[in-house]
This record gives sequence, C-alpha cells and structure tokens, in this order.
Amino acid sequence: MKHQHEQEEEKSYDYLYYVVGLITGLFTGAILNVGMEWALVGGVLGLLSAGLFLQILVKGRERDI
Repeated sequence: MKHQHEQEEEKSYDYLYYVVGLITGLFTGAILNVGMEWALVGGVLGLLSAGLFLQILVKGRERDI
C-alpha cells in the first residue's frame, strides 16, 4: 500500500472578491437609474475591478510575507 501524506490545503477565498465586486457593481448600476442595462455594465465593471484587486493587491501581499 502507498503511504498517503495528508497535506492541508489552503482554502482559497478568491471567489468572495468576485461576488462582492459583482454585487456592488450591479447595485451601483441599478442605483444610477438610467436603465437595467447599466446594472449589467456595472456588474461587468465590478468583476473586472475585483480581478484587478486580486491580481495586484492580494497576490502581491503573499510575496511580502
């Protein structure tokens, strides 16, 4: 039988940044009160800003530790 070493895997909570970005983008687009298509644009921009935040700020912090 093989010896299986159980390694603890770090849980990734990156999806939370995307969810928060999506929700706040949709909410901001809906608040503008210019139409529901702007809510979709806000959602896309929220996802893009969450991805940018993850790649620049969060991933960069891991290297400093």
